[in-house]
Amino acid sequence: MKLELKFFASLRESLKVSEEKITIPSSVKTIADLRIHLFERGGVWAEVLANGKSLRCALNHQMVDPSTPLQEGAEVAFFPPVTGG
Repeated sequence: MKLELKFFASLRESLKVSEEKITIPSSVKTIADLRIHLFERGGVWAEVLANGKSLRCALNHQMVDPSTPLQEGAEVAFFPPVTGG
């Protein structure tokens, strides 16, 4: 399955990438699976996407939870929680 990934704010700064087009294995079926798949890249990816880190996700511009199924050609965005002040 092909996806377009987007990273925002501190995630983009840490990963040094704002977007990426990838092909994922058939075993990656949900947002949570995708996060694990990216985490397994190691290094800064493992630090930024670690299980205890709070992240928000959107699928095709809709906020979603980690159990949301992925779709062919979808845009998946990751960003830190937003705080105001």
